[in-house]
Amino acid sequence: MRIGVLAAKTGVSRDALRFYEREGLISADRHQNGYRDYPDGVVVLVGLIRQAQALGFSLAEIGALLKGLGSGLSQTEIEAILREKLAEIDARMKTLGELRAVVETRLAEACPLGVGNL
Repeated sequence: MRIGVLAAKTGVSRDALRFYEREGLISADRHQNGYRDYPDGVVVLVGLIRQAQALGFSLAEIGALLKGLGSGLSQTEIEAILREKLAEIDARMKTLGELRAVVETRLAEACPLGVGNL
């Protein structure tokens, strides 16, 4: 399928699809006229990429995962990767919670007019 059809089926822009291709996440055959021809399975693959991005995985991490899936990552290995991502998310949430507390304290100490004690 051509890039426009893939974009319509996945809701991903043509530019993003070209970027995924440059990053090695998806691939297409090229016709003599330069048009890309994506296999039908790429629709599912793009969906997986978008889902992984929504879960906080970087494109580099997604690329490594896709290579691992292609070479047969075990269920245990996939679980370990997901547990590591959860730990990263928990650490970020802790840091953001601490930052929120600091901002909340500063807000409580601030002058209602926003000038504060200078």
